[in-house]
Amino acid sequence: MKTFQNLLGDEAGFIVSAELVLVATIAVLAMVVGMSEVSSAVNQEMEDVGSAVGSVQQSFYYSGIQSHGKGALYGSGFEDYSDHCDSQFDLVPTGPVSEDGKYLDQDHHDYDYDSE
Repeated sequence: MKTFQNLLGDEAGFIVSAELVLVATIAVLAMVVGMSEVSSAVNQEMEDVGSAVGSVQQSFYYSGIQSHGKGALYGSGFEDYSDHCDSQFDLVPTGPVSEDGKYLDQDHHDYDYDSE
């Protein structure tokens, strides 16, 4: 009970002022912009890693050998062609998307990019 009385009599509280609200708002907006930039940077780095892995040449060939009447080892090979998505510039920014999943143009009208 004494603790409750101490809490009621305590005047060292926290006052929300206009300056505090302004500083908190600016801090939150800065964090949102910062996280957006971090997200973009992470996506670009992951694209770079994917491009590096995709550019590894994995083709191989080896010849066969054969002895006279004792046995043989046949040759084999594999040729690695570049894939459709092996470019470094695969991530293309798009515009906003409506609730039904279609892209919106600058005037926020539905636009089907796949129809071109």
